[in-house]
Amino acid sequence: MRNYNIDGIIEELTIKPTHKQAQTCLIVCQYLSNCYQDIHLFRFDDQTGEVYILAGEEIEIIVLSNGIWEFL
Repeated sequence: MRNYNIDGIIEELTIKPTHKQAQTCLIVCQYLSNCYQDIHLFRFDDQTGEVYILAGEEIEIIVLSNGIWEFL
C-alpha cells in the first residue's frame, strides 16, 4: 500500500489536514456529488484545523480533524 503526501502548498501557505480528515472530506464531497449538489466552497481553517464545506442551496458541513463531520 502506498502512502501519499496530501499536504498542499497554495500561495506559500501550507495546509495540513489529518489523514482521517482528508479521507472524510473526499467521502463527503463524493456524497454531495452523487446527489448532484454543487460544492461552492471548500476551506481548511488553519487556526481551528477544521474543514468547512458549503454545497447546494444551504448545506453547510464541518469536518473535524478527527474525521467526524456534522451539518451546521
